[in-house]
Parts: sequence; structure tokens; C-alpha cells
Amino acid sequence: MEAADRPVAKYSGGMRRRLDLAASMILAPAVLFLDEPTTGLDPRGRAEVWAAVRDLAAGGTTVLLTTQYLDEADQLADRISVLDTGRVIAEGTPDQLKAKVGGDRIEVILHDASDLDRGVRTMSLLTGEPAIVDRDIRRVGAPVRDRVAAISTVLTAFEKEGIAVQDVQLRRPTLDEVFLQLTGKETVVA
Repeated sequence: MEAADRPVAKYSGGMRRRLDLAASMILAPAVLFLDEPTTGLDPRGRAEVWAAVRDLAAGGTTVLLTTQYLDEADQLADRISVLDTGRVIAEGTPDQLKAKVGGDRIEVILHDASDLDRGVRTMSLLTGEPAIVDRDIRRVGAPVRDRVAAISTVLTAFEKEGIAVQDVQLRRPTLDEVFLQLTGKETVVA
């Protein structure tokens, strides 16, 4: 262990984070407060911290986590409180919060940017929802109700309209998207 003989003051931010977490877990406390536990960690360190937090929770420790990394909350939290300007604006499980902003979304990356306007019209007609477009990456997306039918319906309609598709994805909203929509700060690139 190359860091064993170094003073803690010379540790990197990530090493100090892991040391703080390890020290707080020594006695497996009944309640553990973690504030931004993975700030400054690389992906491997982050995964290690997430595993340690899961182990603590599985062992009966109540973990109260504050984080702005909503993918972290999605991975670790059983329940989430969303705060905006110091007030709780929504609470629930990650799945409950995602359902508040709509279930599944279909997103299609078009081969040619000149097809974007037709893609937006086609997507909106098919889903009955306003399509969201990101012109920089030629993406058109919208919420869908029936995830299985959506893929074939959208791809068939785009093919019929002569709109070449480069990629298609079906996904649930992220907690980042939930936060932005709940706070009224959703960004749409058009």
C-alpha cells in the first residue's frame, strides 16, 4: 500500500473521501450522514463507495445522503426528497419520481439533419406528445405509453416517411430530467 506511509494531508481528494467514509463505517453506526460522498472520485472509487454504502444499508444502517449527483441517488436511495430553493418539492422512490414526469421515452437519432422537422412532426403525431429535439446530435424524442409497440411503430413510420434512422433508444427518464422538470427549469434544445 503505497499511501500507508504518507501523511493524510498529502492524500488526493478521492483518497481522503474514501478514508472519511472508512472511518465513519468502523463501528457500523445506526445512522450515517453522508454529504456528497463521491465528489472528486474517479469511476472506480465511486463504485467502491457505492458498494460500501449498499453494504452498510443492507446491514441495517440508515444512510442519509445529500448529493447533487442524481445518478448517485438513483443508485443508492430507497426514498428521495427533491429540494428546490430550500423546500421539498417532491418525495418518493426513484421509480415514483420518474413516473411523475412520464414513463418511458423513445429517442431516435436521425441520419440526416435535414429530416429533423419531419421527424419532429412524425414523432409528435405518433405519440400524441410534443417531441423534443436536439439539433446538435440530430435526436428526436417523446414519451411513450407502450414501450414494446413504440419501437416498431416509430421505426415503421419513419421508414414510410423516408426518414433514415441512425440509432434508436428506449429509456426511462433520469433523475436529472425529473429534477429539471419538477423545478420548472427543463432545458429543451431546439
